[in-house]
Amino acid sequence: MKTALDCIPCFLRQTLEAVRVVSPDPAVHEKILREVLRWTAEMNLNESPPAVAQRIHRRIRELTGVTDPYRAAKDHWNQTALRLLPDLEAMVKDAADPLAMAVRLAIAGNIIDLGVNGSVTEADLHRAIRQALDEPFTGELEAFRTAVARAGNILYLADNAGEIVFDRLLIQQLAPARITVAVRGAPILNDATRDDARAAGLDQLFPIIDNGSDAPGMILKECSAEFRQRFDSADLIVAKGQGNFETLNDEPRDIFFLFKAKCSVVARHVGVPVGTQVIQRTRGGQ
Repeated sequence: MKTALDCIPCFLRQTLEAVRVVSPDPAVHEKILREVLRWTAEMNLNESPPAVAQRIHRRIRELTGVTDPYRAAKDHWNQTALRLLPDLEAMVKDAADPLAMAVRLAIAGNIIDLGVNGSVTEADLHRAIRQALDEPFTGELEAFRTAVARAGNILYLADNAGEIVFDRLLIQQLAPARITVAVRGAPILNDATRDDARAAGLDQLFPIIDNGSDAPGMILKECSAEFRQRFDSADLIVAKGQGNFETLNDEPRDIFFLFKAKCSVVARHVGVPVGTQVIQRTRGGQ
């Protein structure tokens, strides 16, 4: 997915939010924002939005010396989601269709995206859970159910910290013995890394790998050889979140994307209203 002009104000907002997390110095804020403004004049709009965000956040880390600016926020959301986990598990267990319920709740967890909304609150998360139960979602649930049943091995691409606790609910419905969970290879925004997978208890339940990259998505040319081998050999790929959609939606693979359309650019690309819960298969899927 290419970068749209409407992405540029979002990059500037995200830059200010991120640098204010790690530095109280207005001079640092101004220096980084001016750099980003210069980049936007020359940016390659054929790149995906996560590729641009990757460059911005590398520069923020370089100038501030803070390697994981969102660590405190990730810890907060992991703990918040874990407190909700028993109730969420009961909701799946009691549902007439546990898989459908787990899909809905996994998508609800995608609201924990500090790249799109740096001020997301616990009230927003509870609202997303209620919406997941009450509102229809756009997509191919039955095709997803069939593809999962047929797949010998499944690669599950996680997105954000906190959200990965919600992913546990879905992965447990997908025959966990066939699943490998992939996280980011280095800190970027509030995206989940191995530390977050351990905090969420996923490492006790499923094999965990990282992609070797610090992009807020899956830019395959930057991922490790081990990850690309797993990606190429998987019978089915389940990709959570907008960043994974933005970087992989043109790949000729059998991929199901699960996310909440939280911005107008992605919503317009998919052809749904902002806020829609989406389960979408790539054109490469059969």
